[in-house]
Amino acid sequence: MQTRQLGATDMQLTPLTFGASSLGAEFRKVNLDEAIRSVHVAIDRGMNFIDTSPYYGRGMSEILLGQVLPQISRDSCFLGTKLGRYAPQHFDFTARRVEESLDISLERLGVEYLDIVLCHDIEFVELSQIVEETLPALRRQAEKGKVRYIGVSGYPMKVFKYILEHAEIDVLLTYNHYTLQNDMATELVPICQEKNVGLMNAAPFSARLLTNAELPVWHKATSQVRRVAKAAADHCTAAGSDIAKLALQFSIANPDFTTCVTGSANPSRVSQWLDWAEESMDEQLLQEVQVILQPIHNWSYVEGRLHNNDDRSVGV
Repeated sequence: MQTRQLGATDMQLTPLTFGASSLGAEFRKVNLDEAIRSVHVAIDRGMNFIDTSPYYGRGMSEILLGQVLPQISRDSCFLGTKLGRYAPQHFDFTARRVEESLDISLERLGVEYLDIVLCHDIEFVELSQIVEETLPALRRQAEKGKVRYIGVSGYPMKVFKYILEHAEIDVLLTYNHYTLQNDMATELVPICQEKNVGLMNAAPFSARLLTNAELPVWHKATSQVRRVAKAAADHCTAAGSDIAKLALQFSIANPDFTTCVTGSANPSRVSQWLDWAEESMDEQLLQEVQVILQPIHNWSYVEGRLHNNDDRSVGV
């Protein structure tokens, strides 16, 4: 695949890269052999970045990757993880935990350094702590050679704008905000370009909302959102296509986002996504689907602390 420059880093990423949350059984129980094969398929077919976190499977994702990575040349792909979130309600962004978390991740993954480390889901804590304590501590780990580039990840647009204004970061990862249904993340493009911050997107399917699959029980979509999304999916089916295909192609098409991270513990699914990435997008179908989705365009929900969210977020 072609590659795109990630901000001011020395990293060139493919437009589609592998997210290892599925290896932590975040969506369903997984077959371990299939999960491991899915990583091989991703790398063998050209994806060159793997994103994980100690939160995914409460360490399971990192541990499984640690079984795969010795079989993959370290020069063949970049590797990133996160810190700060360790369970649904367990957050620790203290400076002491930064070093501990990073060392544990390195041990689980079996590597000596990471290309990217992100503060994970920062909307759940006071952002001043991220700026004043967490990021400086993470930068010190970078100076020790444990990580090359640092940044943040999360959901509300408000947290990114705060961090970009008050801190120096190398990269950021947004999810569910550059999809067929929600393109709010375009607001970050000019800011990131001005500051030379690498902008990464994730979750083109919006946690299955833009697929024909059943939504996970924790999905926050309202009844209206579910109804409209299903109408769009049915329209794609009637046109002889799949809304997931259109969603993936749309999310990787914009070069302002260096890469789109998505993953599966099903190697056949990963291979299918890569096939779709090589095909041209049906522009007519895209226009039709966007019309159907217009009533829920840029619908978003509250995540984390209320004051860290945009006023336009509607909640659950």
